[in-house]
Amino acid sequence: MGEAATMSNAHYESDFDSVVSFPSKTASPGDTDQLDKAGQTILQLVQKAAGVADENSRHALGIAQKFSDQLREAEARNAELEAEVTTYRERAERAEQWLHRVNTEIEDRFLHQNDGRRNAPQRAQGGRRRAD
Repeated sequence: MGEAATMSNAHYESDFDSVVSFPSKTASPGDTDQLDKAGQTILQLVQKAAGVADENSRHALGIAQKFSDQLREAEARNAELEAEVTTYRERAERAEQWLHRVNTEIEDRFLHQNDGRRNAPQRAQGGRRRAD
């Protein structure tokens, strides 16, 4: 936008310089037509500049709208991902609780039961007691 604006300004200045010639202090009545022409040329240049400014503004608004839409999409996707993270975190915590429960159950049923058997007198196969 900066380079285009500089080129446009240079173009307008060259148009202005070629069309407008200011009358001297001793102007004749015919110079009034030249003054009107200069005024009209200036107004045309202002209108062209306003048109370029409007076009640049519309272009900038279009880009801003595009970025705004992309930001909204990114925010929506971020919210979805955060919801997924929360879901998986909760599932991992539940799985951890189940693993702890299973571990406790295994220890209670098998390890403690085996400890009780070790302390009890051992029997031979068939239900008889072994002789020491």
